[in-house]
Amino acid sequence: MAVLLPSGQIAEPDEKARGWAFMRLAFRPLFWLGALFGMLSIITWSLTYTGHLAFSPYGGGYFWHTHEMLFGFAVAIMSGFLLTAVQNWTGVPSIKGKPLAALVLLWLSARILMALPGSWVPSALVIAVDIAFLPAAALCFALPIIKAQLVRNLFFVPLLLMMAALNLLMHLSQLQWVALNFITLSHTMVLMVALVMVIIGGRVFPMFTANGTQTPKVDNILWLDKAAIISVLVCALLTLVNSEQGIALQGMAFIAAALINFVRAWRWRIWVTFGTALVWPLHLSYWAICIGLLMLGLMRLEVLSNPSLAYHAITVGGMGLMILAMISRVSLGHTGRMIKVGWVINSAFIALFSAFVIRVFAPLVSDQYQSLILVSALLWTLAYLIYIIAYAPVVFKPRVDGRDG
Repeated sequence: MAVLLPSGQIAEPDEKARGWAFMRLAFRPLFWLGALFGMLSIITWSLTYTGHLAFSPYGGGYFWHTHEMLFGFAVAIMSGFLLTAVQNWTGVPSIKGKPLAALVLLWLSARILMALPGSWVPSALVIAVDIAFLPAAALCFALPIIKAQLVRNLFFVPLLLMMAALNLLMHLSQLQWVALNFITLSHTMVLMVALVMVIIGGRVFPMFTANGTQTPKVDNILWLDKAAIISVLVCALLTLVNSEQGIALQGMAFIAAALINFVRAWRWRIWVTFGTALVWPLHLSYWAICIGLLMLGLMRLEVLSNPSLAYHAITVGGMGLMILAMISRVSLGHTGRMIKVGWVINSAFIALFSAFVIRVFAPLVSDQYQSLILVSALLWTLAYLIYIIAYAPVVFKPRVDGRDG
């Protein structure tokens, strides 16, 4: 079974390393290719939105942007994390080698098909390839858990399948086969991804903070953890309710979720993390989720008027920053390296945090909306480009300790 060493490294099962290093564990291809795709898709969309690029993908530019940042970028990273973590949780080898390559090829094929004009390929083919990835990833995740009989971790499977259902509904909505609008469905998916981040954050942030800052670990409060998770799940479900009736009640539910998670985040002591490069971005990303939930509540109470700012607080500040910090940390730990980074990676975190501030708060005081979006996108691109270049040797080369993984 993989264990966490005192140094922070991850010790994998002591097997002879074999096969192409890039396909030895899911985090390698899915983190790196996911980050590459996240970088390319954001700069492509921002240039399209601001009129600097002509791009007509399947479903149109806006559908492509909302769909691909969620079901292309976020899903790849989330799957890479879960398919790697399940080996640690169970001690049972996770997907690797040729089966992993096939799974990655399925994800990559969907990204290519989605980027092509809709007239080039049948919609049925695009939908079939795209929706297949999440169920396949859920199956690969479930098999080691079933083998180890650790059923408590199976709760991620229904979450992945719910996301797969949302993916299918987004496609059907784009074809006007269902009444739900694809924008509404994308908002639900944003909150489902936030839900996974809230779950994972509660599991690892206190430990990462204690290890990284050499301070005592904050004990979890069970009822608070459950309230944090359930409140975000309720918010996700409420996004599917389009009725004007009860809108104030919805607003209070979002504000309650924000406050519950603010309390949780405060207990993790963000102030002790600012000198630790791989920890402070995790905390700030969680605070960004809370801010986004609060803004969504205020929007429903008609205090704020632009839902895009609220959702981008969750996607840019929450999703973007948490993903960059997690993949930077996990990639080091699972390749036998010390979990430390220098100023280069720290500058990527600062760039991404700046992208969040500019995308979410600057439009409140400036009317240069397109320019702000472009600047934010360039900072996002810079941040992920730094990761892609700096971590290529990490994910493409074998573990430094010679172990498998």
